[in-house]
Amino acid sequence: MKTIIIEDEDFAARRLENMIRECDSSIEIVAKLQSVKESVAWLTTNPHPELIFLDIQLDDDLSFAIFEQVKVQSQIIFTTAFDEYAIKAFKLKSIDYLLKPIIKEELCFAIKKYREMVVPANQSVDLSSLFDLINRKNITYKERFSITVGQKIKTFTIPEIAYFYSTEGISFMVLKNKSEYPVDDSLEELAQQLNPKDFFRINRKYLVKIDSIANVHIFPKSHLKLELSPLPKEEVFVSIDKVTAFKKWLDNK
Repeated sequence: MKTIIIEDEDFAARRLENMIRECDSSIEIVAKLQSVKESVAWLTTNPHPELIFLDIQLDDDLSFAIFEQVKVQSQIIFTTAFDEYAIKAFKLKSIDYLLKPIIKEELCFAIKKYREMVVPANQSVDLSSLFDLINRKNITYKERFSITVGQKIKTFTIPEIAYFYSTEGISFMVLKNKSEYPVDDSLEELAQQLNPKDFFRINRKYLVKIDSIANVHIFPKSHLKLELSPLPKEEVFVSIDKVTAFKKWLDNK
């Protein structure tokens, strides 16, 4: 069986690829794609695989935009961090899903379930209904963080937060008052939990909040340097592949 992975986070894609191979070594992963644009280009020039592992929120758009441009002939297993309301909707419509962070046992079960399903390869998915169900207005975003500090638990609300950064595999929350605390979630997980109108993953190390950006400096070849408040310990640049999406995010705000 051939499959492709559509996931905008390299680490998440590699992790999913390794777990798929552990669940079923006969599955051939023919491509790993990161955006709507890249997926549309691949699907219009290659035979469609039997199965697609599809993240919902990609860098350049929701993945549903793929289906507006290509008639996909594959079955879909969604990989998503959306809330339980949307997940139940997927389940009722007999669409497999994996809730992030993905658990190997659930992945193996989803693959087994797919193999046992007798579903025509060209059966269409009711994408319009699914889009309505997981439209951003239906999502509940995280409003506060509880952090263990010594023998106490402190709670911080979103307005107190400036940005998040990651170093040596540990994520840190930086507050507007310059305090910072380690958090359990990865930046990938945090990006799914926080309102995308307020937070943007500018590169692999930083997830910034709109009101923490004091200035945006333009460098040659479309490089953007951010001046954050409070000041980080290093210079912070927007990844070149995220510049277009970042500018749109600023405009939408």
